[in-house]
Amino acid sequence: MARTNNDDMLMEDELAAAFLEDEAAPVAEPAKDDAPAVEPTEGEDEWDNTDDFPGQLAVDVYETADKLVVKARTAGISKSDLDVSISDNILTISGVLSGGEDEHTTRWHIQECYWGEFSRTIALPVQVREDEGSVKAELKDGVLTITFDKEKVEAPLKIAIQ
Repeated sequence: MARTNNDDMLMEDELAAAFLEDEAAPVAEPAKDDAPAVEPTEGEDEWDNTDDFPGQLAVDVYETADKLVVKARTAGISKSDLDVSISDNILTISGVLSGGEDEHTTRWHIQECYWGEFSRTIALPVQVREDEGSVKAELKDGVLTITFDKEKVEAPLKIAIQ
């Protein structure tokens, strides 16, 4: 995402950092046009920023006439390494993606895959039923699909003004 001249706008990574629970990762200040480029220190690779942010989980959220559906790409994650919970219309998907480390590795050339803990919290856009019979989670072909029954919302009562 390119930086705009509007310093009031947060970049995607700054917005993500603002919602992280880990206060240790500071939010980067907006870059100024005259600011010198930051060069990596000795022994630090330019592309290596794996410790800056926890793993992000990409999701799709959509609704049908009577359901709200959340889909997340979870390839390589077993059911036992996933935790899905909902409370007060807030969905949290977290887990651990293991398998990226090899004890015989002497040097990484490219490391784009995230390995380790991840978490994603989503405020659901519509009211859903949170009881056990109204929620279904399925992991198939690397895609976690969570389906909620939408809460029946009665039409607002029109009140006549006297």
